Parts: sequence; structure tokens; C-alpha cells
Amino acid sequence: MTHNVSSAIVDNLTDVKMPHYSPLAQASGSIDINDDAFPEYCCNTLVLGSGAAGWRAAVELKRRDVDVIVASSKAFWGTSACSGSDKQTLHTANTRGNGDRFLALSDALSAGGSMDEDTAYIEAVGSVNTCEVLKYLGLDLPEDTFGATLRYQTDHDEFGRATSCGPRTSRLMVKVLAQEAMHLNIPLLNHTTAIKILTDGEGEMRHVTGVVAIDKSCRENPWRMVIIRCQHLVFATGGPGELYRESVYPVSCFSGLGMALEAGITLVNLTESQFGIGTPRTRFPWNLSGTYMQAMPRIFSQDSEGQRYNFLADYYPTTRMLASAIFRKGYQWPFHAERMLDYGSSLLDVAVFEETQKGNAVFLDFLSEPEPAADGIPFNLNNLDEDVVTYLKNNDALLVMPLARLQRMNPLAIRLYQLHGQDISKSPLQFTLNNQHLNGGIDVDIWGKTSLAGCYAAGENAGTHGVTRPGGAALNAGQVFARRCAQHIAHQPQQAQHAGVDRQQILSAIHEAQKCLTSAPQGLLRENVREIIQTTMSTHAAILCHAEGIEDAVQTIKKLCDDIKQFGIQSDANSLTRSLQWQQSARLALAVLLSLQFYIHNGGGSRGARAIYDGKSGISPQSARGPLQTWSFRPETQTDRQRMICIRRVSDNYQIYSRICRERGSLSSGDFERQWLNWLTASVFYTTE
Repeated sequence: MTHNVSSAIVDNLTDVKMPHYSPLAQASGSIDINDDAFPEYCCNTLVLGSGAAGWRAAVELKRRDVDVIVASSKAFWGTSACSGSDKQTLHTANTRGNGDRFLALSDALSAGGSMDEDTAYIEAVGSVNTCEVLKYLGLDLPEDTFGATLRYQTDHDEFGRATSCGPRTSRLMVKVLAQEAMHLNIPLLNHTTAIKILTDGEGEMRHVTGVVAIDKSCRENPWRMVIIRCQHLVFATGGPGELYRESVYPVSCFSGLGMALEAGITLVNLTESQFGIGTPRTRFPWNLSGTYMQAMPRIFSQDSEGQRYNFLADYYPTTRMLASAIFRKGYQWPFHAERMLDYGSSLLDVAVFEETQKGNAVFLDFLSEPEPAADGIPFNLNNLDEDVVTYLKNNDALLVMPLARLQRMNPLAIRLYQLHGQDISKSPLQFTLNNQHLNGGIDVDIWGKTSLAGCYAAGENAGTHGVTRPGGAALNAGQVFARRCAQHIAHQPQQAQHAGVDRQQILSAIHEAQKCLTSAPQGLLRENVREIIQTTMSTHAAILCHAEGIEDAVQTIKKLCDDIKQFGIQSDANSLTRSLQWQQSARLALAVLLSLQFYIHNGGGSRGARAIYDGKSGISPQSARGPLQTWSFRPETQTDRQRMICIRRVSDNYQIYSRICRERGSLSSGDFERQWLNWLTASVFYTTE
């Protein structure tokens, strides 16, 4: 099967080269502590993270004449730059019928619950600016002959509000935003990881004064530490990709959530994640959604001796049901407890999970049609559900063989894997069930402000995504709140000079680092810490949770945190950053588990990412071999949709509570003059209405 898209176009959209960034930030001086020098950088606003949200925040700040520095552990390496799917989605306002339909979009964003209604509306309205500014900067989103942005249906999306410029959409977003940042001469501190937030004041008067960071190029002190003084701090460091063993995050994505916890910042919705099928992390981690599944490849497993199994025949009673489940997995990619029922698409996730638990490898084979289900009837293009046939016909893809269907619908999806050493046009592709996204994060208000004055959050760091965000809504949310953060910061009174930093807080960071450097032989091995965290989270906090298992997991990670506090994690100067990040990851893992424990203890049921096991009164999914008793799950309690679970760390204790989701509030109409005065006087930035 051929297509009329040139190889040059395909390569430009899949093999995206990033710029060599300049300018790099320069130290303005140094601070001497105990005869060691600590290079000092000063700015009004420090943006942590160089993904799509981080660069957008920096660009929006600089356009408003705010002095900004971006600090990144490794530029162009994070989730935005390195992750994606078949045609990675940017979720935006719908242009059908009566225009943008912001109310309809905001309702869709918050449909799964545990999302502030005002946040959902802000993300809906802001999606227009997101799309148009990115297009202006050079993001080549597709349009029809009338100039309307092309759209399609994606996860938790019934109206087709998704758009894409290929599997590398977020990487292309990072590229155009970074190029604009270079044009604006925004300085970058590369290979620099913040490890501690510096603050001043107490209670509600406590505010950010800067961060302690480790800069790989620093040689002025044994810990390679630098001080970055700032009046405002924007968290945009992405998600915690190291919490689970199987993950589609790029390697070494830790997020800044553990550091936020240590600073006493309130986190929210840590119970809400996303899991779905993708390539193993040890190879090329990538989501297998969209056309990969809509092409309906054969799925089989293989044991250690090379024996292959048609394992899905044990789960789906008819081949037609099986084909529909594979197809719908394309736009129902994340696992969802309710989709285990009625032989839905998440029953496929269960099957893959159980097969890998046996030690078998699972594969997609685009060179063969799906094998028969329990009824033994062969796959037939003339025996498919109506929605499947209609989609394939509309895309000229009602063709024999999955590879032909995929080539017709999305040749970029094939080329992407070829660039990473796996040719799915010649051999099967191994896949598994991965952790993909944390829908929770830092609790923020409508301007992206956190519970710590001067500190903001955008992107996956911000816990704004609710339970069932539509596919691609996170990319939009990051852009919207990056702009909102910048708007609010730009309208704050600017200090004439930076307040001094608390040297005792710097000494505390040095003490933590020194404990790692001098902890041998009693110090913990970093690899052991990683194994404990990932095994515990993957076993007890993945798509199936047992109350008893969560209790055990809490105790395991509590002990780990205590051991780290007492003995430290063994390190040398070259790996100190990683040891401190694993220390913060242990605290974050404990916060996730405590939040789940709180949720389950208070009657929380199955929703979004997880099935909560209930062997007594739960619902058992049906399979071709009978009820799946081990997957009997507690239904969701509807009242939980109106609440969000919050957690904050005070000293070594965690405070956990729930709050009611904020309402949308009244929308302005017919009062232009009053609202305009609010805008002209900047009073709009001092209200949370």
C-alpha cells in the first residue's frame, strides 16, 4: 500500500531536530558560606522546566517585560519533547454548530469529576489562544480549505475536539516555543536541577525567595550547588515518571512534586493517574493509541520458550466484539474501570495485564488480521460494528491487513518506530501496560497560584486535570495556565531589589547532600531505593488496588522514607542530583499512597485509572471464560466527583483532607464597561471569582 505523502514530510514530522539553545544564563555574583562559594543568579521569575508549559510561561513573561530565567535538568529531554502517540493530540475548543461552545467543552473537561469548574472553563476559553498563538509561532496544525483547524475524536471526547500535526506534536510545540524564547533572549540554566525551595516569612506571609539547585558545570563548591534568587517561581517540571516500573515517561523524569511537598505546598488529586498500553520503557516508550489500534492488528502473547498464545480468546466471546474493542482502544486509550464491563475496551487492558503477570510478552502484529475470539469465527471486514466500518470507510482504510490500514490512515506512525529501530512493517511490536500521566499535582487557583506565595504551577505539575481529562487536554491546560501565571506575575508589584536568602536553609540543603556523599557503608543504595518505590507502586497502586495492599504499601514506603532520613542514599558528586531526586520520589510515593488510603477508607470507588477491589459486593467483569472474580470492583460514589483530596507535608507528618470543587461562578455578559474597567485597572488579577 502506498500513500502520496513524501518521505521528507514524514521525516520532518517524526524526526524533529531541536535547536542549540542560547543564550545561557550567567551568574551575577556568589554567596560565601563556610568558606565555600555558591554562584548566584538573580531574576524576577524563575521557570523550572523546559517543556511546552515551561517555555510558554517564559515567553509570556518576557513579552510582558518580566525578567525571567529558565532552569532545566536537561533541555529538550522531558515528556513534552520526548513522548507522544500515533497522532499526538492537542485538545481545543470545538468549532461545530454554534461556534466555540466553551461551556460544552468545560463540561467535557470536568465530566469525570474532581475538577474545579472554574478551571475547566478557563481551559476551554484559553484553548483558542493556545491554538492560534502556537500556529502563529510556526506549529503547523492542519487546516481545511476554509482555514478551519481539522479535528477528530479522542479519549473521553464525543464531539471531536482533538487536533494534531503528527506523533511529535508536543515536541514541535517545544521547538517553536524555544525558538521564540531564543528570539526574546531568555537565558537558560541547562543541566541544572532545583533541589530546595528557599522561603521567607511564616504562615500566610511565607513566600518564595529562590531555590538551591545543582548545576553540573559548577566547580566552586563540593556539591556543585548554585543559588537562584527570585521573587516568583513557576513549577513546570512535568510528571513523576519514575514512580512506576512500566512507564511511557522518558527515563529520569522525576517532576518537582517531591520538592513541592518538602516546601509544604499543598498537592491535590494524587489518587488520579492514567494507565494504558504502550511500548516498554526499556526500548522506545510510546503510547499505542489512535490509529495503531484502529488499524486492528493481531494481538498475541509469547512465553519464554517462544510458544505463542491467542490469549484474547479467553476474554472476548465473539471476534466481532474483539475487533471492536481493539478498534475503540484507539480513542478509549486509558484504562477505566467501567470499560471492563460489557466486553469493553478496558477488558483488553486487563487481559494484557494478566498475561504480563504470567511472565509472557505481548505483541501487536500488523502483518496479520486479528485471531478469532472464543466463537472461533475468523476476522472479516464485512462483520464489524457500524462505527468501525464507518470510520474506516471515511478514511479510505477498509482494507485487508492491519498494515495496509495503518499505512493509509497514518504513515507517520510507522516511520516513527522505524526511526527508533523497530520496523512494524516487518515484525511484531512488543507492548505492555504503562503508567502515562498524573492527573493530580499541585493545587492551584484560577491564576495558577499555589499555597505558597510567589509560587505558581503549570503543565503536569498543576493538579488541574480531574479524573477523565480528554486526550490532549493536558497539553492545552499547560499552555493556558502558563499564560495565566505570566499574566498574574506581570501585574504584581515588582521589588526594587531581592530580599536576602536564609543561609540556614542553604545549610540544610548542604546537610542533606553531605549525608548522601558521606553515608557509605550504611547509606542506602540508589538502585535499591528505586526498586522498592517502583515495585511497591506497580504492585499496589496500579490499575487494581486492594485496601490491604495499600495499607502494606504505606508501611513499606514510610519505612523507606525513615531509612533515607536516617542513613541517606549513597552518592558521589556526579550522581548527587539523582540521589536527592529519589529521596523526594520516596516522599511523593508516600503522599500518593496516603491519598489512596484516605480515599478508599472513606468509601471511594473505582474510577479513572483504578479499579478498587471489592470481593463482597463489587461488580465482576465478564469474560468468555466467566466472571473475573479477581477484578470485582467497588462502583464509584457520585458524591466523590464533587470533592478533591488534598495533602500537604508539615515537618515529617502529612495532613490529608478533602475540599469541595470550586464552582464556575457567574459569567460576564452585558456588562462590558464594568469588566473593561476591571481589566484597565488590573483588578481582574486580584480576584478569584
